[in-house]
Amino acid sequence: MQETDILPRGDLTVRIPAMPADANSNGDIFGGWVMSQMDLAAGIRAAERARGRVATIAVNALTFKKPVKIGDTLCVYSSIEKIGRTSITLSIEAWTKARASDARTKVTEGTFVMVAIDENGRPVAIPAETLAE
Repeated sequence: MQETDILPRGDLTVRIPAMPADANSNGDIFGGWVMSQMDLAAGIRAAERARGRVATIAVNALTFKKPVKIGDTLCVYSSIEKIGRTSITLSIEAWTKARASDARTKVTEGTFVMVAIDENGRPVAIPAETLAE
């Protein structure tokens, strides 16, 4: 186990239970469902920072480490790694919490890039940070 797999890094952004409809016949949750929750978390965190609309422009890396089981709570953590003129790069980690335990396990990690967009879907500059952030 790597040191980065001991505690989640970033802010808890999304929590959702893994349901039977999201699983294959072995009881493992589809990787696409996990990635979708990670994309939602990236969008939430990036929109807060951009103070407006954002869209996913890239997923630069995504590593599935362990399966998610039906009944697990998926906890997705986000942290901003870099802010460009119109883009935000985020580190996203997905951890599970089993029903009968407080133990958390890192199951997936990735790097998502979001771009700030206007009402017409065109890239816009990300506002400067304020003291309240």
